[in-house]
Amino acid sequence: MSELLLDTAEELRKLPRGGLRAVVMTMGALHEGHATLIRSARELAGPEGQVVVTVFVNPLQFGANEDLDRYPRTLDADLAIAEGAGADAVFAPAAGEVYPGGDPQVRISAGPMGGRLEGATRPGHFDGMLTVVAKLLHLTRPDVAFFGQKDAQQLALIRRMVTDLNFPVEVVGVPTVREEDGLALSSRNRYLSPTERRTALALSRALFAGQDRLAAQAALRARAEASPASDERATALARLGEIRASADAHAVSAAGAGLPDAVRAAARHVLEEAGRYEPPLVLDYLALVDPQDFTDVGPEFTGQAVLAVAAKVGATRLIDNIPLEFGAHT
Repeated sequence: MSELLLDTAEELRKLPRGGLRAVVMTMGALHEGHATLIRSARELAGPEGQVVVTVFVNPLQFGANEDLDRYPRTLDADLAIAEGAGADAVFAPAAGEVYPGGDPQVRISAGPMGGRLEGATRPGHFDGMLTVVAKLLHLTRPDVAFFGQKDAQQLALIRRMVTDLNFPVEVVGVPTVREEDGLALSSRNRYLSPTERRTALALSRALFAGQDRLAAQAALRARAEASPASDERATALARLGEIRASADAHAVSAAGAGLPDAVRAAARHVLEEAGRYEPPLVLDYLALVDPQDFTDVGPEFTGQAVLAVAAKVGATRLIDNIPLEFGAHT
């Protein structure tokens, strides 16, 4: 077994520390996305610092009908990936080490944000997630903790917990890592058959369709601001037989209206089409939300938003998201 491996909280407490300590929390089954997190932690910690990776499949964040028993456990491979990416130690405790008294009676509540989107589909999931993250922060005592942006709602809730409960740690989000075909890296991707994987690609295609719609509408808005095109001008062009120019003028004139709704519509079109595939994509939710509280954004929203999707393909449930920036209306 690797010299990196620590099994107990006592071993972790005895781990010498020097410089900045960074932690990367995982549930194992490590892949390139996790390796990217570890490399990011290594870069920040520097040669004098320390990177600790945790590997723990947390039973508190799995529901009664979820995949706790079949969740992949690949500790030997995880140790090799962690070491190759620059980890100094891997803390992989048993459940009894993290929860010595059994299921904890005192848990952290995720609050209102924890009941939205993923929380609505998986009641109690975020309470369990925050409880174990809090415990692991206490056990590892890091200066900085790295989490992937693929789990955007999880990242937002961890940041909220750290702020609200005064944890002395900096939280860093690392962009989603994708495979060449666009599918976001996930430990659950290994469950997908070749045909299921083809269907699953609709998740990232939908997100990028929404992103493309935003870019196209933003370009039209820029044209409208540079040389305003009114409905009157478009109507006049139509009377002169300039139908294509008229349509373009109408599009430029309307470019600033309802951008969030246009983004949602573009993404939903891709997902609805995937619902007719074999096997079909079964949509759980598509949402365009404010990353501060994960509430839906309105048609006049400006600032950063998250376009998020969750769906099932066969027996496998997948999530994905991308950040989008909505410019100010003028």
